[in-house]
Amino acid sequence: MSVPFWLFAIALAGWGTTFALTGIAQRLGELLGAVDRPRPGEVQLRSIPRSGGYAVLAGLWAAVVVIVALRPAGVRTNPSDDLKLLGALLGTIAMLPLAILDDRHRLSPWPQFVGQIGIAAIPVAFGLRMESLATPLGPAIPLPEWLDIPLTLFWIVGMINAINLIDVMDGLAGGIGAVGALVLFLRSFWFDQTSIAVLPLALLACLLGFLPRNFHPARVFMGTAGAMLLGYWLAVTSVIGGAKVGTAFVVLGLPILDTAWVIGRRLLRGRSPFRGGDREHLPHRLHALGLGQVRTVLLLYAFVAVFGGLALGLHSPAAGPPLEKLFLLAGMVAAVTAMLVLVTWLSVRQSPPGEAPGLPEDVRS
Repeated sequence: MSVPFWLFAIALAGWGTTFALTGIAQRLGELLGAVDRPRPGEVQLRSIPRSGGYAVLAGLWAAVVVIVALRPAGVRTNPSDDLKLLGALLGTIAMLPLAILDDRHRLSPWPQFVGQIGIAAIPVAFGLRMESLATPLGPAIPLPEWLDIPLTLFWIVGMINAINLIDVMDGLAGGIGAVGALVLFLRSFWFDQTSIAVLPLALLACLLGFLPRNFHPARVFMGTAGAMLLGYWLAVTSVIGGAKVGTAFVVLGLPILDTAWVIGRRLLRGRSPFRGGDREHLPHRLHALGLGQVRTVLLLYAFVAVFGGLALGLHSPAAGPPLEKLFLLAGMVAAVTAMLVLVTWLSVRQSPPGEAPGLPEDVRS
């Protein structure tokens, strides 16, 4: 089997399985009570199943079966990477009980956080370690053994929460995750790591199969299962087969920095950093300034795509000198931070004194 046909088969398995099962997952969510209902203080007015992530999960498993079963003989593989992949898959199975509980009963932040650490520990136990960090200033920096495990756990749990907390509008998290998966696929394929590149390709195909029912007006949400899977799989695939954490951080810099910004503002106000309902996230702020939901989501897609191109440029074989790359990276962080400050200031200025910025009724919190 040729490599192009293998890649096509993987994408078809992920996309086809997810597309076929999303409607079934939607109906099962309604029957089993895995439904996102309007809550006090929120603007969501209709109940929507939050079970679409299980279809994405099934699609990912189907794509991985094709990856393993149809792998061409000419593709270079590393036995340790196969062991890491096994650990990553076991982690997706372990997240099912936590996702089901949260999708039905809305767990408080601490049980979710403890569960996320346990899930992240599974691939780490199978050898997934952040052994080095790529920097724009030169070669990757090796990490000591006492640091690689806690840093890997922090990275995986952090990515899970970055995606989970940005999942506040129809199609937003799925689209951002798709761009991130595409960039990681291109980055690995560019460096002839075909056996690694297929992992983000599988996620990309699944998300493309899911987004038609999730884009505004959404008929199904991805829920905890989908949000956790997105952050988890992007984090894991950025570590397997070499240090691509820098690439993932740049392309997903917007949701990562937005999450850090919101957590900081909540802590300053004495609130739990993981409890929503305050509409602090950038998508909410943009919508409060008058952008429709579709325009808000498409604008954020565009930002992430630009950062994805920057990530590929920073880590390409033909990248410029280290100092130039450092300036580009610093410019990205400064631009996102400035945008967060400006949009927050404008939306607060428009709001009545003592009130959070209002939102039109078609946005869920």
